[in-house]
Parts: sequence; C-alpha cells; structure tokens
Amino acid sequence: MASALTLICAVVAGVAAGAAGTELTRGPSTDELRRASAEEVARRWWVWPAGRIFPETLAYSAEQGGEEQAARVGISPDTRCASALDRALRTALAKAGCQGVLRATYLDALQGVLVTVGVVAFPNEHAAVRARAALPHSGKPSPGLRALAFPGTVSDRFTSQGRQAGSVRQAGPYVVLTTAGQIDGRPARAVGQQRPGMFAFAPDLGERVLAVLSRPQMPDCGEAREWRC
Repeated sequence: MASALTLICAVVAGVAAGAAGTELTRGPSTDELRRASAEEVARRWWVWPAGRIFPETLAYSAEQGGEEQAARVGISPDTRCASALDRALRTALAKAGCQGVLRATYLDALQGVLVTVGVVAFPNEHAAVRARAALPHSGKPSPGLRALAFPGTVSDRFTSQGRQAGSVRQAGPYVVLTTAGQIDGRPARAVGQQRPGMFAFAPDLGERVLAVLSRPQMPDCGEAREWRC
C-alpha cells in the first residue's frame, strides 16, 4: 500500500513539474501580447525621446489647398499637468488620472500662426475617454491647453490671452489638445473680422502627433532590443 501511494505521489509530482515546465517555456498568448502592446503604448509618453513625439516639422492641409509644413519652435521640459492646463480643467483631469502633459509649439508655413500641441497621458484608454468627456467640445481655446511661448523666439508674444482656437482629440491612453493664436499675440477680441479658416490646420498637427503616439504595435519576441517575451 505504501509503495503504491509513493508511486501515485511520484506520478502527480511529475505531471505538476511537466505542467510548470510547459508554462515556463510556452510562448505568450494572444491576450498577453495585446496587454503588452497596450502597456507599451501607455509608456511611450515617458520613454520616447521628445523629438520623436514632436518632430521638427509636421505636415498639415493648407487653407489654400495642398500640404504645408509647420516648424517646431520648442518643447517644454515641464510635464506637470497643472502647468499645462487652465485651472478650470485641472480637477477633472486629475480625477481621470492625468500622469503628465507634454507640450510643443509650432509655427505655420506662412509664419503668422502659432500652435501649441499638448499630449495628456493617462494610465489607460478608459481613463483617457473619461477625461475627453470632461473637456469642452465647442472648439473654443478656453478653458483648455495653455499657450507655450519661448522667449527670444517668434513665439515670445504667444500667451493664453492670445488663444483664438482649440481642439481636442483622443486615442488610446492619450488626449491631444491644441491651442492656436496669431504670432503678434493679439487676443481674439482685438481681431476685427474673425477668420476661423486660418486656424483650421491646427487640429491636423494634433492628429498627426496622436496617430503616431497611439498606434498599437504587437510585440515581436524575435526582436530582443525592443521586447522581452
């Protein structure tokens, strides 16, 4: 009886060891790969170089037709949520889990309009969707993303008082906002005839940044430099 019991225990142990070995040596499942992909996307705002998120130029559709290039003026080193957003939005976005805001300012090809693009990072897509719902949908720049100026450059007069248009887009764990104004810094109330068409390209810049930042990439277990499976 004792020898039979010993034999049964040995068989059970062998099966358990075999199952453990299979678990350790098997490849990742489809669900695991998807989770890894989502986690990689959510980390991009933190691990990617700023110049990869905000390239030196961004293409956009010109008001007159065709494609133009907006030139990057600068990138802010400050990633605090409170520094980048109007006070009226800070509480709602903090509750949604705002982890940080990356901002860069671009100058249009005609050198008359400045656009600040802001990437607001959240832990996951659900949090980003929640934040998007709390943001204004009117296209007005305030409350919204604060203008980003760089002293000694063409943007030095671009302040939040000079904002004239804004946009909001969301994909994956990111919300991207834009705020646009004229290079001379004049506020909207000082402009006699409104020309919304001159700022219509601003959302294009935000969408191009968002498309690259939120595009999923399935893990490649054969690429050791990028993935560990």
